[in-house]
Amino acid sequence: MAGRPPFPPFDAGTAAQKVQAAEDAWNTRDPERVSLAYTEDSVWRNRDRHVQGRADIVAFLTEKWEHELDYALRKELWSFTTDRIAVRFQYECHDAAGQWYRSYGNELWEFTEDGLMRRREASINDRPISESERRIFGPRPEDERGVPFPVW
Repeated sequence: MAGRPPFPPFDAGTAAQKVQAAEDAWNTRDPERVSLAYTEDSVWRNRDRHVQGRADIVAFLTEKWEHELDYALRKELWSFTTDRIAVRFQYECHDAAGQWYRSYGNELWEFTEDGLMRRREASINDRPISESERRIFGPRPEDERGVPFPVW
């Protein structure tokens, strides 16, 4: 089967693998690479923005990472069903003026049988932080995989 493993139906192990794969991809900050995990007509709600299709996903992520500098993300499996996954996440980045932010969010994902995401809904809140408050530095080290992160 072509597509993006692991494939539904998910169990705890494959759902966790899907979440870690998403985290790894997003931490590349490569819009083209990230977009390949989504169906050609994938539908997103990201904060107050609505995005549809891979071309829009690439444009959205390109714009995002032009403004959210040194972006580093952590995702954690919250819940799953056979073809849906709920995730909580945190990421840190700074703007061009050097102000750092920690963003907290929840995502709801729905997958096709070939493991591509057809729907993504993200609710996100941002909190300004000082550089000394940072705790996410680049991609997750191997020894931190599967380790929950603090709520704040």
